[in-house]
Amino acid sequence: MNTKKHSKRLSYILRHAPEDVGLTLGDGGWVSIDELISGFQKKGWAITRDELDYVVEANEKKRFTISSDGFQIRAAQGHSVKINHDLQATKPPAYLYHGTAKRHMDAILREGLRPMSRQHVHLSVDVATAEKVGQRHGKPVVLFVASGKMSSAGFDFFCADNGVWLTDEVPAEFLSLQEA
Repeated sequence: MNTKKHSKRLSYILRHAPEDVGLTLGDGGWVSIDELISGFQKKGWAITRDELDYVVEANEKKRFTISSDGFQIRAAQGHSVKINHDLQATKPPAYLYHGTAKRHMDAILREGLRPMSRQHVHLSVDVATAEKVGQRHGKPVVLFVASGKMSSAGFDFFCADNGVWLTDEVPAEFLSLQEA
């Protein structure tokens, strides 16, 4: 079994293109596991339920969640397709972190963080994770997000199943290169 290939396909379908395998994401981004497996098979991407369970369990970033009844699956976050997420607004820690590439810093410090092609801005609970995220895009820079102050100012925060924090935007005044 090629776990990495299955994981990439699951991310693509559950976050960006469910219609490619004949699916529509329900509230919260949930989809029937049986329909997902059937859609994969029609596309020529054979995957068994045991293989799917293994991919979900083995994914170190915990990108996928299987429902408590075991019949549905969703991507924890990262959607570019519009979904009605079922997460409840939650008070965030005083600081969260965002990793990005150094080349984006001028625009970010001027305009703040925007979701770009995603539904939300993604934030990490620790510097190390944010730095890993930033490395994917070039020379990494970690931004400190005054999430506690943002929350007090009326911005909503949501914590995804995998611990990634989500918000609609982060205005520049809540960003810094060091903890304030």
